[in-house]
Amino acid sequence: MEFLYGTWHWAISGFLIGLMMLVLIYFGKSFGMSSNLRTLCTIAGAGKHSDFFKFDWREQKWNLAVVLGAILGGFVAYHFLSNETGVELNPKTIEQLVTMNIDAPNGKLVPDAIFGMDILQTPKGFLILLLGGILIGFGTRYAGGCTSGHAISGLSNLQLPSLIAVIGFFIGGLVMAHIILPLIF
Repeated sequence: MEFLYGTWHWAISGFLIGLMMLVLIYFGKSFGMSSNLRTLCTIAGAGKHSDFFKFDWREQKWNLAVVLGAILGGFVAYHFLSNETGVELNPKTIEQLVTMNIDAPNGKLVPDAIFGMDILQTPKGFLILLLGGILIGFGTRYAGGCTSGHAISGLSNLQLPSLIAVIGFFIGGLVMAHIILPLIF
């Protein structure tokens, strides 16, 4: 059981994701997490107010199971399969965080200066999170899917729009990390 407690090599995860994509392609399905928000809104009755939400959500039950599995899997992994070693960051990354007055995560996945609950109590932090949420929501809809949908499902189906979207995601991430984040903090 010890192999469950540590991090796995990227090739194992990549192989399992590829295997899952072959199964989805075989059954004519496509993977993506952001489409589940539309499904949940449809279940809640949003079709009464917008034609966008008028579709048979029962065809997407399998994708809702993926979301539930991701939530349950994360819970089980964190609470029962963790070896308590935490996350080790590259020392250069920690140096860059310090120059922006961002505390090192100290074994956590994210620093409190960006993702802590205290950030919501400051106007700057609240606006950053609000604007970021709006941009992600709009961007996901505008791009026709999220990073997982395009990078995993779209690329495995050899879709050119997904390749363009993934290149845009990487460029956006680099711009955020190296230009915008230092300006904000």
